[in-house]
Amino acid sequence: MTHDSSDVRHAGPLTFHGRAIPETTTDQRLLDRRGPTDWVHTDPWRVMRIQAEFVEGFGMLSELGQAVSVFGSARTAPGTDAYKLAESTGERLAKAGYSVITGGGPGAMEAANAGARKAGGGSIGLGIELPFEQTLNEYLDISVTFRYFFVRKTMFVKYSQAFVVLPGGFGTLDELFEALTLVQTGKVTRFPVVLLGTSFWGGLVDWIRQSLLTEGMISPDDPDLVHLTDDPDEAVQVIQAAHNNIYGNGNGNGAV
Repeated sequence: MTHDSSDVRHAGPLTFHGRAIPETTTDQRLLDRRGPTDWVHTDPWRVMRIQAEFVEGFGMLSELGQAVSVFGSARTAPGTDAYKLAESTGERLAKAGYSVITGGGPGAMEAANAGARKAGGGSIGLGIELPFEQTLNEYLDISVTFRYFFVRKTMFVKYSQAFVVLPGGFGTLDELFEALTLVQTGKVTRFPVVLLGTSFWGGLVDWIRQSLLTEGMISPDDPDLVHLTDDPDEAVQVIQAAHNNIYGNGNGNGAV
């Protein structure tokens, strides 16, 4: 049985037949400003937005050089010990030659960016669109605000040579355990994860050893994936030692 050519329409990689043929062409729907706008919320359009965010992030960070992501609570108040610890951490990392990447928000993120800026290092913010307003802090050299959490998380992992985790809430815990899972499963080459704040993180580390390890939920070496300290200088030394071991020269160039 043959079909009239009018019963078939090719639209890029798609082929429509018979009654499935749309009444208008793709160009017509693109250029005609009238009509419904629901199409901008469809999944194919979201794929383009996601792709654009990856391109934007890769383009912004591709020549960044060695960098460390610093995570911590947006609720950390200026003047507190936790804020001062974050600021000192950013400063020490910058003096060691690392750019500092944070979520770009207030609190511990602001403090780490401020410390990096104070020391003359690179200060980067990777923001996220949230239901409530959260402005980027004023200590950033470059920044981008993402729509999609998973795109933003990719940027943190791809362009960091280490993670430093300050006291924080659910978001900080999410970043911490995602990093540990990626290292544990070999999705990324092993890189250091440093927890800063023994009084804050000590209970979690004990629980990992006493519950997860004792119950056989993790491997015997897995607790060693994190390093716990109160000293930003020690955190930097741990990162540099890991890079010496990986690269043999301690410069940390290239994603780990």
